[in-house]
Amino acid sequence: MTSSSRSARPPLNRRLAEFGTTIFAEMSALAVRTGSINLGQGFPDTDGPEEIREAAVRALRDGRGNQYPPGPGVPELRTAVAAHQQRRYGLTYDPDTEVLVTAGATEAIAAAMLGLLEPGDEVVALEPYYDSYAACIAMAGGTRVPVTLRPHDGSFRLDLDELRDAVTDRTRLLLINTPHNPTGTVLTREELTAIAELAVERDLLVVTDEVYEHLVFDDAEHLPLATFPGMRERTVTIGSAGKSFSFTGWKVGWVTSVPELVSAVRSAKQYLTYVSSGPFQYAVAEALALPDTYFASFRADMLAKRDVLAAGLAEAGFEVFRTAGTYFITTDIRPLGQSDGFAFCRALPERAGVVAIPNAVFYDHREAGAPFVRFAFCKQTEVLQEAAKRLRAAF
Repeated sequence: MTSSSRSARPPLNRRLAEFGTTIFAEMSALAVRTGSINLGQGFPDTDGPEEIREAAVRALRDGRGNQYPPGPGVPELRTAVAAHQQRRYGLTYDPDTEVLVTAGATEAIAAAMLGLLEPGDEVVALEPYYDSYAACIAMAGGTRVPVTLRPHDGSFRLDLDELRDAVTDRTRLLLINTPHNPTGTVLTREELTAIAELAVERDLLVVTDEVYEHLVFDDAEHLPLATFPGMRERTVTIGSAGKSFSFTGWKVGWVTSVPELVSAVRSAKQYLTYVSSGPFQYAVAEALALPDTYFASFRADMLAKRDVLAAGLAEAGFEVFRTAGTYFITTDIRPLGQSDGFAFCRALPERAGVVAIPNAVFYDHREAGAPFVRFAFCKQTEVLQEAAKRLRAAF
């Protein structure tokens, strides 16, 4: 190969060429530069329970996790994950062979795609989707096939016929996210039953991202797909401590599934981080054993914050879609005379002193997401009130 031919080829792997700097980095930098309230990136502005933070300090001082932890995760955390799944959902997992600790849910998604896909395999995912889904499928050489959630009666809904039509002989797995980021949709029992029946009928694997499992509101109910008939043996379930305990910087996630699927995910994961978050794993083990009152209080607090921001957005003139889960609100900016979410979000900090995320970044079909904008409400109540005040004044 000549030097000229080398220079003609771009440095970046072509599979990643379509993915630039994430929108979260761009908008967070914009928030800092303009001094705006950052309702873009989904991280809380207060830490989680003090006793869990102290558990991490105790682990550090006791020398637990300061060196490489075991590859699958510390036994205490794997046991706690299994106990959590049993207590809340009646799912029984062997901590030694059916639980894998990861560097957050993001690594779990990457390892699942790299471990389970061959080049050319199709992955059906619900659009809009968290941006790492597309990148991880691409890195694994897979082909993503989006099925678009569309607005219906004030929320975003799945078209089950469209889902069935998306499955072909090349489909390897379904990538399901419920509660769903960014739309706030929580899939119903009927929808999950149909997904399960489709997976069994077509002999598909399913990777299900359930990191917002403890943040469901109103009449919504989180139902793990692995609890449905025929699904335990074909479902890789992903969970995360960051979203449930408000310690997103600790990057502690996990995978539960049958031994052969966990082994496949671990085969990829061991060449990514190998291990991570040693002392934090011990703290998260204690967090998972917190009483149900913690989860109820956490959910009630986020529900109140949702309502504060939703009311402020509606008063400012946005169309506000119902959030049944997660800590995000999706809005439609067309009532404000706008239709380009990118332009709207890039101008919003100067106009209103608030940062949001254009939903179009989560779509392959960019036009389908163009008028939608996402706001995070996992912030202090007074911050949300100030953001709502600024938006009302601006619009």
